[in-house]
Amino acid sequence: MLPDDLVATRKRMRRLNLLVILAIVVAVSCFALAACTSVDNTHSATSAPAGSGAPDPVKSTKHHRGDPGPEDGVLPDNASPFDTSLPGVANLNPQLLKAIQDAARAAEQAGIKLHLTTGWRSKEYQQEFLEKAIKRYGSREKASEYVATPEESHHVTGDAVDVGPTDADDWLNRKGARFGLCQTLANEIWHFELATTPGGTCPPMKSTSSSR
Repeated sequence: MLPDDLVATRKRMRRLNLLVILAIVVAVSCFALAACTSVDNTHSATSAPAGSGAPDPVKSTKHHRGDPGPEDGVLPDNASPFDTSLPGVANLNPQLLKAIQDAARAAEQAGIKLHLTTGWRSKEYQQEFLEKAIKRYGSREKASEYVATPEESHHVTGDAVDVGPTDADDWLNRKGARFGLCQTLANEIWHFELATTPGGTCPPMKSTSSSR
């Protein structure tokens, strides 16, 4: 073999060796990348990212009720006693509901619009009332003069309504007995219950809000 041919052959061998080395490096890099991707996918499957729609295993075990809503008896402003789509109205004692609806019709004929500020309440809603009263008055004993416990409240049993506005309260105080409706708490002109027979005499009022 001539010297020039030998040199050329050696150059070709060096280039071939270099290509083999590069091929090996590329193959190793691809293998490593595939392995990392596989691990990444496995991690993603076991812990879904935020916004993926998968439940968070910690958060899904917690339940926060939040503030009372319509399902607890919370009524919108100027709620009608005829709006039985509202649980606070629909869950009233049927006799009380009929009486307050009859009274509302008669009041409207007299030019007075009667609405409900509260009616039936869930135990949770009533408990919130009580807790707020305790914070306001400083003790459970003092708060009990204004707000009943869930076990004692006539709102929870659906046997009491609070009426507004003031002119409707005044009208119902004067005319309510015609429908069996009476103000039962001396310090709450808006609180009415079915406390007598239609056309009967209302009983003496209680001095505290033990049934509120």
